[in-house]
Amino acid sequence: MPLLDASSLEIELRGVHKRYDERAERAIFSALDLAIPRGSFTVLVGPSGCGKSTLLRMIAGLEAISAGDLLFDGVRVNDKPPVARGVAMVFQNYALYGHMSVYDNIGFGLAIARVPKAVRHAAIVDAARQLDLEALLQRKPAQLSGGQRQRVAIGRAIVRRPRAFLFDEPLSNLDASLRGTLRAEIAELHKRLRTTTVYVTHDQIEAMTLADQIVVLSPQGLEQVGTPDALYDTPANVFVAGFIGSQRMNLLPVDATHAAALQALGAGSAAALVAAQVAQVGIRPEDVVLVAGDAAQVLRIERLGAESLVWLRLGDASFTALSTDRTLAPGCAVGVAARRHHRFDGAGRCVIA
Repeated sequence: MPLLDASSLEIELRGVHKRYDERAERAIFSALDLAIPRGSFTVLVGPSGCGKSTLLRMIAGLEAISAGDLLFDGVRVNDKPPVARGVAMVFQNYALYGHMSVYDNIGFGLAIARVPKAVRHAAIVDAARQLDLEALLQRKPAQLSGGQRQRVAIGRAIVRRPRAFLFDEPLSNLDASLRGTLRAEIAELHKRLRTTTVYVTHDQIEAMTLADQIVVLSPQGLEQVGTPDALYDTPANVFVAGFIGSQRMNLLPVDATHAAALQALGAGSAAALVAAQVAQVGIRPEDVVLVAGDAAQVLRIERLGAESLVWLRLGDASFTALSTDRTLAPGCAVGVAARRHHRFDGAGRCVIA
């Protein structure tokens, strides 16, 4: 059996529904429409239980679609078995065979597919070279670090020359330093191969640094699709605004309790905001500027290294700012301003100023 075609897929979901039980009050997905461009790195993010992994498994063929169409290059593939879809999935738990060497783990799928030995060997060696595993080919998984095991799992996917890579939280079992290293390696791998990649994570940094396109999901469905910059700069609603960003956006209700803070931060008077149908004002901590003055009080400080997350109170409102000023201390008074605001209506939708 020859190796799979290496050309990348264009993936599209049209009106996709997913229910595990027809009597369930809520479907996992209802009428989901999503386009995953050919060669893109698309990251699915959202809270636990929103269906990220279910969506990935539907693309892989490991979960049935209740209704709607899944298209690969415009061809409906709902009924195609996983092995015929030309995709390769990398799981969170590595799924390696403990009794096999790294060499045999990487080449297992090719051996099952009866790929000729010489072709298989060349593919295994090439994948090992790309992933810096050449010196480890005769080791067993128990002799590897977590990062090395995940590289082996990725190598097993690479040798199949899939038309799409599907990653299901592949770095969540690793410590912070290893996550950073392997994240960079995955980014470099995609840059070289340009294979369509769909990647599930709950990690903001992974999503923002890896993705060409981010898909934000919630328990209510698809919230927004766009580039990392677009989602950060112009969130469509309160959910996306609060979810995207390594530090949570400050969301200040437009009411009497927050009126003084809104005025001090330059968002305008509560009356003017209400007239503009604004129910909440969002300000990212990095957009809050500490200036000379005494309007706000520092409540506490979380040291993050070069920056600190500063918790502030102004009147009855509390919010956070990022600052490099190491002279700040709890109890001191500062002035505040804001570089930018985001406005949302009573339904949580973005209001264009």
